[in-house]
Amino acid sequence: MKDYNRNLLVVQAHPDDAEAWCGGTIKLLKDAGFKISIATMTAGGMGGMNGNEQETIRLRKKEAAAAASIVGADYYCLDQRDGYVFDNEEVRIKMVDLIRKVEAGVIITHIANDYHPDHRAASAICDAAAIISSLPNVPSEEKPLDVTPLLYHSAPMSLSDPLGFPIPAPHFFVDISTVIETKLKMLGCHESQMQLMKHMHKIDDFFGEMKKFSAELGHMVSVDYAECFWQHLGGGYQKDPLLQTVLQSNIRTPDVTGS
Repeated sequence: MKDYNRNLLVVQAHPDDAEAWCGGTIKLLKDAGFKISIATMTAGGMGGMNGNEQETIRLRKKEAAAAASIVGADYYCLDQRDGYVFDNEEVRIKMVDLIRKVEAGVIITHIANDYHPDHRAASAICDAAAIISSLPNVPSEEKPLDVTPLLYHSAPMSLSDPLGFPIPAPHFFVDISTVIETKLKMLGCHESQMQLMKHMHKIDDFFGEMKKFSAELGHMVSVDYAECFWQHLGGGYQKDPLLQTVLQSNIRTPDVTGS
């Protein structure tokens, strides 16, 4: 296996995404010695019920930074507009700059066929930036990486695509039973989302639903709570199973035989 930087960059579309889909795994990797950086494409400015867009942006950045601090992570925002995330040259360069700045060895972002359009755009932007992050001709003021980072994808809500069909089975699950309280504490920093979820998704207990989703994933692999991931194994990327190796004692795979 190549010598990858033990620096994890989690790139998600909105504040609370990282905590919802991979907060437990972030904590486990922090405990394993990784330096953690959490980035959001937007500050979630549309996700407020009691303030205008700029007021919501200020609040949600504060919430995101507080959540990141629980695991000693740095928080970054690429300041795209919530609900209007587009893949373009400017934002790809900003993403390359960030990947290089934090010297990412591993990146976790959304899966390409996620249910949410901002999530899908974030995935495409991250993919496009990561694959060229080691190339010297990229117009970035940051130093090129020595090796292309490993790229992983987090789960979409309900494990379904935009049309509601099941997405392909995860490559692996991570048992987060020992760190579920840390995940919930991180999610709890996003208090502004409780009312939004009641309005937008008719979810009365947002944090409880995220705990329930982790329990449902855990049930699939016979543990109390889990998160699941796919590794980007297409051309242009290294294929070393770094996270699977580092978290070996927590890795679970589903029984696809039906037995």
